[in-house]
Amino acid sequence: MTVGSFFIGFFAGICSVGLYLYLAKRANPSPQRIRGYLDLIPSLTEDQKKKLEAIREVLLPKVAQIRRELRSKRRILADLLFSDRTDKQAITKQMEEITALQIKLEEEVIDHILEEKMLLTPEQQGRFYQIIIDQFRSGGLGVHGVGGRWEKEKE
Repeated sequence: MTVGSFFIGFFAGICSVGLYLYLAKRANPSPQRIRGYLDLIPSLTEDQKKKLEAIREVLLPKVAQIRRELRSKRRILADLLFSDRTDKQAITKQMEEITALQIKLEEEVIDHILEEKMLLTPEQQGRFYQIIIDQFRSGGLGVHGVGGRWEKEKE
């Protein structure tokens, strides 16, 4: 094998990997464009998108606040767990506060999904159902501005 043919093969391999990555990125919407599951339904009308945006303007700040509170409570729990003096009662209280916030977050997201569902045609609802089922299979709901595979939570 000559040096020239090696470099041609090497260059072709690099181009193939680059093309694959480019096509994979185009096939999977980027986190900047995904703010909720309905962004994964391409058949939304402009009217549906406007109504959806109005719904999100209410939800996203609520969810962000709950997640900030959860992070704060979890930091406190970590401090309690690893303090020199173990205070089981304080740990239990912190766990209860975290659980209450998790329930509040779930309720907000469920209410939001029900509100979004009302904007959709039956065909779009079928696609939305499949998206939600896929999210439940992979461990939960992780879009709506933050979290999941779409975006890492920022401290």
